[in-house]
Amino acid sequence: MKIGIVVPFSWSFWGAVVEHAEAQAAALEELGHEVRLIMGNDPPGQFTRVLHPRVGRHGDPPPNVIPVGRSVIVPANGSLPNIVLSPRTYSRIRRALERERFDVLHLHEPMTPTICLCALILARTPMVATFHASGDLGWMRGAKPLWGDLIDRIDHRIAVSERARTSQARWLPGEYEVIPNGVLVPESAPAGNREHRLVFAGRQEPRKGLHVLLRAWPAIRERTGLRLTVAGADPLAVRLLLTRLRTSDEGIDVVGFLTQDELTKTLLGAKALVAPSMGQESFGMVLTRAFACALPAVASDIPGYREVLEPEASVAVAPDDAAALVEAVSALVEDEPRREGMGRAAREIAVERYSWPGIARRFEQIYEGVTGIASGAERAA
Repeated sequence: MKIGIVVPFSWSFWGAVVEHAEAQAAALEELGHEVRLIMGNDPPGQFTRVLHPRVGRHGDPPPNVIPVGRSVIVPANGSLPNIVLSPRTYSRIRRALERERFDVLHLHEPMTPTICLCALILARTPMVATFHASGDLGWMRGAKPLWGDLIDRIDHRIAVSERARTSQARWLPGEYEVIPNGVLVPESAPAGNREHRLVFAGRQEPRKGLHVLLRAWPAIRERTGLRLTVAGADPLAVRLLLTRLRTSDEGIDVVGFLTQDELTKTLLGAKALVAPSMGQESFGMVLTRAFACALPAVASDIPGYREVLEPEASVAVAPDDAAALVEAVSALVEDEPRREGMGRAAREIAVERYSWPGIARRFEQIYEGVTGIASGAERAA
């Protein structure tokens, strides 16, 4: 089956939806499908540096990516996604659809302009859509009268969590199947013999709560002697935040954007992940990524994380509570047998619930249902 995965964001900048789509493509290719990703791309140069102060990946995208336009930063839902709004996108997507002749399209955040909207208008193939965002989604108040009717073009709706389903159904009533974000599971992830280190993985956005962790850091460092790796956030933005908070950078390694392999290596070497998010999360993808690496998490007790947080694999703390964060992190790393046991339980949860092979097979069944095309395994049987 030839599958087109449509993403309204830029390949050049790390984010949960982009990461999800890339891993989805790889998992479907493992099942024998031909997959292309239709998404934005911001090639290196002065123009990109002006539009995007954030550090990204500015090399050439892989061969399975079809770039259809540059992106701009658009504040949305407490985040700063890189969304493609170029008018040229329409003709580029039309040419791509005519050339590739997909059997099915899988759209992510389908109501987001312009890539997904163009696909909804132009495509004449069956379409599946995954909705990631949760919360108030107030921007839909203006969007629904303008292009909300395009939702009827979608043959099967997926939400990544019950919270996302409820949020989307408020604006776009209908049936949604809940399928969680998948996660890359390393072949081996021993829970013990880890560096004395914590990891924060996420963009430097207020909702990710890095400022809470940095407020707590001097006390965590003094009590435990840990080091902290800050991954995914723009190093300059982190330095400015440290200055504003008047927090020393002692023991902090700011590494910026990491490739998937680099992030996995970082998680495999740490003792715990810290996710002090403030809210507006629909699914704890960063938590499941840590779980897959046998890494327990200390995370905020927010609605978007509650479907993932399990007491045998994680510690929940009140959001925006630096003192509680200090206590939770310290207690976890000071009890190594407990920490290792939580790491092993975390990996079991990731393998059982979130591994990509199982989720890709669920997608495959949906594609077969909307297209009537049997998979290679079924045809062979």
